[in-house]
Amino acid sequence: MSKPSQAGAATAWPADPLAWWRAASAYATDAVQRTVLFADIERQVGDQYLAQRASKTPNVLHFASALVMSGLELPRPVNYGLVRIQPPEDQPSDPAKRPFVVVDPRAGHGPGIGGFKPQSEIGAALAAGHPCYFVGFLPDPVPGQTVEDVMRAEAAFLRLVAELHPDSEGRPAVIGNCQAGWQILMTAAVWPELFGPIIVAGAPLSYWAGDNPMRYTGGLLGGSWLTALASDLGHGRFDGANLVQNFEQLDPANTLWSKPYKVYANADTEAERYIDFEKYWGGYVFLNDVEMQYIVDQLFIGNRLSTAQLLTSDGVRIDLRNIRSPILVFCSYGDNITPPAQALGWITDLYASDDDVRGHDQTIIFSTHDSIGHLGIFVSGAVGSKQHHKFASAIEQINLLPAGIYRASVDDATPQEQQLLDDPYLLSVRASGLDEIRAIVKPDAQSERRFDAAARVSENNLALYRSTWQPWVRALSTAQSAYWLQALHPMRLQFEAWSSLHPLAPLVRACAESVRQQRWPVDGDNPLLQLQQQFSAAMESSLDHFRDRRDKLYALWFDMLYGAPFMQALAGPASGEAGPVRPHPGATPEHLALLRERLQQIEQSVERGGVLEATLRGLLSVLAQRRSVDERYYHLAAQLLEQSAPGRWSQAELRAAIREQALVLMHCGSAAIDAIPRLLRDTPADTIREAAAAIAQMAAIDAGQGDDDAVATALQRVQLLFEQAAAAQQPPAPAARPKAAPRGRKGER
Repeated sequence: MSKPSQAGAATAWPADPLAWWRAASAYATDAVQRTVLFADIERQVGDQYLAQRASKTPNVLHFASALVMSGLELPRPVNYGLVRIQPPEDQPSDPAKRPFVVVDPRAGHGPGIGGFKPQSEIGAALAAGHPCYFVGFLPDPVPGQTVEDVMRAEAAFLRLVAELHPDSEGRPAVIGNCQAGWQILMTAAVWPELFGPIIVAGAPLSYWAGDNPMRYTGGLLGGSWLTALASDLGHGRFDGANLVQNFEQLDPANTLWSKPYKVYANADTEAERYIDFEKYWGGYVFLNDVEMQYIVDQLFIGNRLSTAQLLTSDGVRIDLRNIRSPILVFCSYGDNITPPAQALGWITDLYASDDDVRGHDQTIIFSTHDSIGHLGIFVSGAVGSKQHHKFASAIEQINLLPAGIYRASVDDATPQEQQLLDDPYLLSVRASGLDEIRAIVKPDAQSERRFDAAARVSENNLALYRSTWQPWVRALSTAQSAYWLQALHPMRLQFEAWSSLHPLAPLVRACAESVRQQRWPVDGDNPLLQLQQQFSAAMESSLDHFRDRRDKLYALWFDMLYGAPFMQALAGPASGEAGPVRPHPGATPEHLALLRERLQQIEQSVERGGVLEATLRGLLSVLAQRRSVDERYYHLAAQLLEQSAPGRWSQAELRAAIREQALVLMHCGSAAIDAIPRLLRDTPADTIREAAAAIAQMAAIDAGQGDDDAVATALQRVQLLFEQAAAAQQPPAPAARPKAAPRGRKGER
């Protein structure tokens, strides 16, 4: 959330006492009017909260929708549901395009953040012509539902979406926001065949990584016994308002000052934006005790997801390496809830090398933003119209990337690029690797040792609570006591205390209407207004300074407590041990045998293929010399394919061929390139030359970027091989007939 503008360091006070009096009078009038407007805005927020609480299916979706499947009707019922988004009349969906499924986070707030605005994840998918679905939830969970039950419901939703779109380009593309991101990846690890490309936005997956102060809280409070206590006091339900309160405490300057001050200082213009945002921020939901305990123990404190230590109830290991779909991770350095280290740390946790990533046939793309906050990833109009718009419009290009790690960026397009793409932005993708991920995550074995100690202490404290206090707390907690604890929660009281039900609300509302009709805003150069802005800036700075000192103290106390030799010994690992606490989940003998068999298949496929395989080998060998490629390559390739071989290869066949030939090139090198003429031996010469021309056209994109010599050398080699193959297809020229000896004139010999 942006902060109000700050005035300069100096304030020009008028020398004339009467001018000073006029400035003070104007400021006082404006300040009183703004106070009345601010109070009326907060009254509207309170009314909105009460209306949302009374709704059976509260949400903040901007788009019309229709229920397709209710999770309440599943064999293992959950409070989730699948709805189809109704596209605008001027943006009809293309049934042949891949459907999108947007899954919202259940982390304290209600559903709808993925479609909160026209320019959002849902809006981007609709604008690109994709059929779009949304997975939301009710405020109250089904008693006894678990995280695994929700995973099974999400799998059922995706099966239904695929059945409803049998003619689409592929399996549904899925977007998971925040908490929904890690839950979607867990589902994809168990049922990988149900998923197309996956986009996870602001989703924490490696909870010990980075320097986020939120990660120290569990250890400093003794672990997850407090989670169990809160659920017991809630009569088996965990109040999502507690999670929202934790988020609020991360940035006290924004919570205590900047957010209300911005509304007060700009009461004429901020009302609609603020009221809309509070509709989402104040929509608290509940989780079952077993759900929340699983999340805290297994993920937040235990950090077991990113090293494949979780099992389902029927013994299936939840291993993210099983996911076969491309995974696009979108995160931001301005996100204080899920910083890039926590969003990307699972990659360094799972894989030891780039070959390890490719050996598991996994495609991982990551994209970072410099400054947007956590909620801005989902609701910012700028992000929705840029990053999410490009991810949706280029989803098929993303789906075709070979196995490996890539970095994506979205930049402003040049006029020529805009003409080709019909888009103001350009998506570029370049090859990356584990070294670049490690530079972001900064893995620290000693830090992990301290978090491992905190996890073991949490297990002990939870066991102690369950054997001593839990029976008493559960015996004394009732549905009525839980209701009053929830009603009196500070996060709810701020809305409950001031609404149209308050006795003074009609008076404030009438005054606000009068103020709007006779508004006298103060001039921007008023010295008292400038003093107000300076005071606000000082308040923000002071609270930011308090936050920074507090966070440093948290980190210091945590390191001192769980880095102590006694705690280290209590936790299990020997003091001074240098090895990692959580080693990479090494490859199984079965996987190693599969890799050996796969390598043999790759070596044998060097001589197999046709014009598609030969063209891909040539193109990939040339593009490997580029630092990055962008979507212009994809659009040009699509045009060339449509012109030369319309409908000959499906998206699935192209994806399989690209991934196959990328592996052949990687493992066989020059031998794969030298085999091109043999792949083309049954191809007409005209087709061979058309393919060579297409490769040259693709290589011409981004000419002048500094790598032209390497590209030219690689292109020259490929074109020579293609021409050699074309020449071999030409029928031999007929032998010239020998000239007859000149006949002499009649009578001459």
